[in-house]
Amino acid sequence: MIFTAYILDVLTDSVYPARITLGDGVFKEIVPINVTEETKIDVKGLLLPGFIDSHIHIESSMLTPAQFAKIAVRHGTTSVVCDPHEIANVAGIEGIEFMIDNASTVPFNFYFSAPSCVPATSFETAGCVLDSSDIEYLLKKEEIVALGEMMNFPGVLSGEEEVIKKLELARKYKKPIDGHAPLLSGKNLDKYLEQYIVTDHECSNFAEAIEKKQKGMKIMVRDGSSAKNMEALFDFSQRLAHLKNQDSFGIIPTEVLERRIHSPIFDFIVSDDKHPNDLIHGHLDKSVKKAANLGVDIIKAIGMVTINPATHYGLDAGVIVTGAKADFIIIDNLTDFNILKTYIGGECVFDGENVLFEVPEVESKNTINTSKKSSEDFEIYYDGEECEVNVIKCFNGVLLTERATTKLYCREGKVQSDIYEDVLRISVVERYGLENIANAFIKGFGLKKGALASSIAHDSHNIIVIGYDTEMMARAVNKIIDNKGGIAVVSEDFEDSLSLPIAGLMTNEDAYEVASKLNILHKMCSALGCKLDSPFMTMAFMALLVIPSLKISDLGLFDVDNFEFIDVIKN
Repeated sequence: MIFTAYILDVLTDSVYPARITLGDGVFKEIVPINVTEETKIDVKGLLLPGFIDSHIHIESSMLTPAQFAKIAVRHGTTSVVCDPHEIANVAGIEGIEFMIDNASTVPFNFYFSAPSCVPATSFETAGCVLDSSDIEYLLKKEEIVALGEMMNFPGVLSGEEEVIKKLELARKYKKPIDGHAPLLSGKNLDKYLEQYIVTDHECSNFAEAIEKKQKGMKIMVRDGSSAKNMEALFDFSQRLAHLKNQDSFGIIPTEVLERRIHSPIFDFIVSDDKHPNDLIHGHLDKSVKKAANLGVDIIKAIGMVTINPATHYGLDAGVIVTGAKADFIIIDNLTDFNILKTYIGGECVFDGENVLFEVPEVESKNTINTSKKSSEDFEIYYDGEECEVNVIKCFNGVLLTERATTKLYCREGKVQSDIYEDVLRISVVERYGLENIANAFIKGFGLKKGALASSIAHDSHNIIVIGYDTEMMARAVNKIIDNKGGIAVVSEDFEDSLSLPIAGLMTNEDAYEVASKLNILHKMCSALGCKLDSPFMTMAFMALLVIPSLKISDLGLFDVDNFEFIDVIKN
């Protein structure tokens, strides 16, 4: 195929007209041309390299890889670097190989990282453990392009043997190492970086990101469903203040500094976790446009989802040059940024209206191995009229929590939640056959009645439930068990659920079907009083013990800052 078009060149930050020849899935020839009145430009719009999401957990979309590809190409995404540690925590190597096999059934570029922390910590119960021998097995696979995010930063700092072995194996096989180090700073950060950990997607403020950048890390700016750090990291008032502070002698003129601030110093834009009700409206296309609206030079923002990740991970993608794989998109213009067509390997996979490939259905087996629960399972007991308790304090759009305390009344030896102060119950039910249950309290969800439950609870994916009433909590958990995994909302007035029978994380349904059901569940949450934008995503991260400050696993309430369990009731 031969055609003429305008190309956005991410190597030179320019646009030029060219005659393009495609063949055998690559750009066979690209010849710049001079445009005159007689010149016919075949393509209406602008050619860009296909977008690359360099850090995403496909399982968080609740879609199989093939179904994820079907929605992603609508938004110009042609490649992802995904860390399958969600399914690895449930089904180990078998789960990872399922993801790789399913990904191979569709025309889309799936690259994988080897999950480095399964489980994320030793303070929770997971379905599987991946040791250094498992990691070596994975790193040998051609589909594996990196060692996945090293969440166990305490293990890195203490020199834990298995952790260091995994890092050494990544270097042995010349695979970059992704990081995960929220709020890590100073000498601890220096020690973490000694292990050649090169990226981080957990920066939640500009000062944190700039310290890591100055010490050599590549910064992933996250724009996910729950965690949205773009506004904080693209804060140009802080950027200008930082530049002036660095140039304390006034060597660089102020007008030059002001021009520089719109050229981002960070490296990638990523999703991390993206729900289908967000994906149907946009993916990296929406994130790039958002970055531009925040003041980032749009061509630089495009580079953050094309050439930058391609170069870092060694991918045959991210640039339109002779000999490269012909993954590209056509957009209308750099202002509206609408995706007109998407091509992968020189073949059109999205024609502006329809996705031009089919997705196979996969069989699933039940991974929920726990008994039905009663209201008594979710009670917390205390002999007295009132007690002081530790409380998880969560926030909208932020994965970090705070540790709070409050006094709660007791009735018949049972500690009561406080609907007026928004102190609700939170519990984690172990799903792999050990029958553990941990109960605590949480503030920030705003529920006035009913309960929410899910088998998506990072990263071990036990069943997590939040509610005011223990009876409703038991009903919600039992609905998850009946559905072989998923999400449930129950109250005295209504009940509904989304079944996720594939590892308790995914479904065979497409993004639109899942989003429709999820939107219904979100409306139900709002009707129960919840004010969070993404309550199920936020709830899922309340069990992630590697993001500060207070979280919960099936083994108890966990102080992330000190990496130890604490009592729910203060002594």
